[in-house]
Amino acid sequence: MTKNWTVHKFGGSSLASADLYRRVGQTLGARPGMRKQDARKGVVVSAMGGVTNRLIELVDLARERDTAYRRRLDELRDFQFDTIDDLLPKSQAETLKSRLKDDFRDIEDVLRAIWLLGTAPHTALELVSGYGELWSAQVLAGFLGAKGESADWLDAREVLVVKDGELGPVIDWDATRPKLDRWLESREVEFLIITGFIASNEEGIPTTLGRNGSDFSASIFGALLEAEAIHIWTDVDGVMSANPRQVPDAEVLDALTYQEAMELAYFGAKVIHPSTMAPAVELEIPIYIRNTFKPEVPGTRIHLTAGEGSTVKGFATIDGMALVNVEGTGMIGVPGIAHRLFGALREAGVSVVMISQASSEHSICFAVPQSQARIVKDAVKRGFFAELHHGQIQTVDVTEHCSILAVVGDNMAGIPGLAAKFFGALGKAGVNIRAIAQGSSERNISVVVDQKDATRALRAAHSGFYLSNQTLSVGIIGPGNVGATLIDQLAEQVERLRDQYMIDIRVRGITGASEMVLEESSIDLDRWRDVLDADAQEADLDAFVDHVQTDYHPHAVLIDCTASGAISKRYADWLERGIHVVTPNKKANTSSIDFYRRLKAASRSNRLHYLYETTVGAGLPIIQTLRDLIETGDEILGIQGIFSGTLSYLFNSFDGERPFSQILAEAKEAGYTEPDPREDLSGMDVARKVVILAREMGMELELDDVEVEGLVPEGLEEGSVDDFMAALPDHDEQMTALLEEARAQGQVLRFVGAVDRDGHATVKLRRYDESHPFARIHLTDNIVQFRTRRYDENPLIVQGPGAGPEVTAGGIFADLLRLAAYVGATL
Repeated sequence: MTKNWTVHKFGGSSLASADLYRRVGQTLGARPGMRKQDARKGVVVSAMGGVTNRLIELVDLARERDTAYRRRLDELRDFQFDTIDDLLPKSQAETLKSRLKDDFRDIEDVLRAIWLLGTAPHTALELVSGYGELWSAQVLAGFLGAKGESADWLDAREVLVVKDGELGPVIDWDATRPKLDRWLESREVEFLIITGFIASNEEGIPTTLGRNGSDFSASIFGALLEAEAIHIWTDVDGVMSANPRQVPDAEVLDALTYQEAMELAYFGAKVIHPSTMAPAVELEIPIYIRNTFKPEVPGTRIHLTAGEGSTVKGFATIDGMALVNVEGTGMIGVPGIAHRLFGALREAGVSVVMISQASSEHSICFAVPQSQARIVKDAVKRGFFAELHHGQIQTVDVTEHCSILAVVGDNMAGIPGLAAKFFGALGKAGVNIRAIAQGSSERNISVVVDQKDATRALRAAHSGFYLSNQTLSVGIIGPGNVGATLIDQLAEQVERLRDQYMIDIRVRGITGASEMVLEESSIDLDRWRDVLDADAQEADLDAFVDHVQTDYHPHAVLIDCTASGAISKRYADWLERGIHVVTPNKKANTSSIDFYRRLKAASRSNRLHYLYETTVGAGLPIIQTLRDLIETGDEILGIQGIFSGTLSYLFNSFDGERPFSQILAEAKEAGYTEPDPREDLSGMDVARKVVILAREMGMELELDDVEVEGLVPEGLEEGSVDDFMAALPDHDEQMTALLEEARAQGQVLRFVGAVDRDGHATVKLRRYDESHPFARIHLTDNIVQFRTRRYDENPLIVQGPGAGPEVTAGGIFADLLRLAAYVGATL
């Protein structure tokens, strides 16, 4: 042949309408990346989408003597003619329709004969079902010709000769090659449009290539034309790492080896069928799986090697399987048991999909299609009747409703720990493995699982390899001051964390009290407020949690940025179902001691993480410091500190020049206090922090056990905020007197929480010498003093800003990164 060839194959979904024919024409006429401008294109086509099924339906109707076949035949003719009229100039269209009218008359004659006979010979079915490809080829060749391209079409039945084989049609290469060479001798066209699916047998009778026949045709003609490449155009971007309908995070694979493609295709992945690849494999022709609707996407290359890439290439499942287990002491060490077993299955016409046998030889288990389970059981019982009768084989068990999950990759061989990673991912997802099989090539590890667990198993295995262990599916509850600031901080850092540390933080949900937004992949954090405004739906916390926790993300995290007691009561449930929790909300850890124990137990037993550093001291490392002291064997003698940024600010500003009520009003106006300042002045917020620290020390302290002396004047506990603020100046003299009394002793006033090792806990206004660390704080500083056996004479001090959304959000962010480190990140 004087010119190079590339072969392209377009399936029915790529040729389902006149517009799609135009798209195919554009793809063929200006495909980027052509190696040589003079390369000739062999284009194998299927019937238009749905046409083959409609032709087969006609045969079925005629066989059933249903006269509706005539109407359906007319409808099919009109459909084909409408397409031709849409694509071709009138004169050219009329010529082609005239040829097709002859085809429809022939089909009508065949259908009439079938109707009379009441039966449809196989040859008649194959003849009728192959017309769709004939029409597609002529229409596409005509369309290209009308556009000024040099194009002709080939009825593959004229050159392609096949024989019947045990596994399907077998190509007679010796008969086919000379026929094609003679056909091409007088034709110098740039576009050769070839009918897929159809061929002729040795007697010249029309036949088909069966399932995936058009793909097979592409491979055959790729070999016959010695093509540089074969491009299979379909409706997907390429071969996926898993079924995207089951695994939303499935990725398009850049490259596969022939062997990897065959393994995945066997398990139902959307890849060219193994038998159809054989001619291309023999001549080492690369095969590309491409998307007709996105010709700019390079697709997946299938060839001898796949180059650099993931160790594991893909995952696939086969549903509708049954697991058969043959077990007995009489099998141990007896030669020929396997031969007899699988011989019995062969005689019954059963294909075994997977086999597993332990080295003890005590049992053999294998997977078969569930539809054949009863046949298999009967065949095994007949084949081993004597052994069953004498008790040498005890059981022949069949477990139905199973699925096989396979992990595939040429580079899996010799990689330690890969199987452990696979099984570990299934274990973490709670999937029980019934049987395991791995060949010595190590290219495929297959497991049998219950069919009800198949999707969860597939998602878990895929995430274990394609998503790093540091991929976090995050839901943020409460986009208020702190929550909004946290989201903004994440927006600035998620890309850097992904690029530098492989920490993939995916905020997939944000919810407030009344509305929420959910995203399958990740919310665009740069414009999350716009997304919340535009796409919000009614808030539903249960649906929100279900969305955040998926089978295909390794870790789910809920971040509660509210102060809600109702939400905090759900932490234990979330931990128990496998969700990590991060929160600045103090309500959970200061609830009843029984609930606190349940929280801790849920975290430990499920190997999950419940992180709450910001419940004390905002972004300061107070809880972590306390844990470090305890875990290293130090003895805590007592803890005291200024735990309220608001009260720290108030007493730093209260110098006697202005009344206390005025300073409080200014702080409220600036947003330093709660909307109701009594929540700060009551001391209950500080009391909660004291309880949290006491419980970290191992004490079973309840909130009621803390002695609290708040600063809300007696009689002002109830009523509106405005009434409280209006009445507060009447109590300024009392606060001023306390300040003057302290100053007279060279002291300052500080609102302090404290707990000692005996469990005595207090929250009240105290005096400290001006030389004391508590006297030398600034603005909203928190300061905590740890007095321990090691730090007794010179206590350990932690000090820094303890209020404000920036520092609190920063502390939550730090907890989130700490979680990432716990699950495997290296920071």
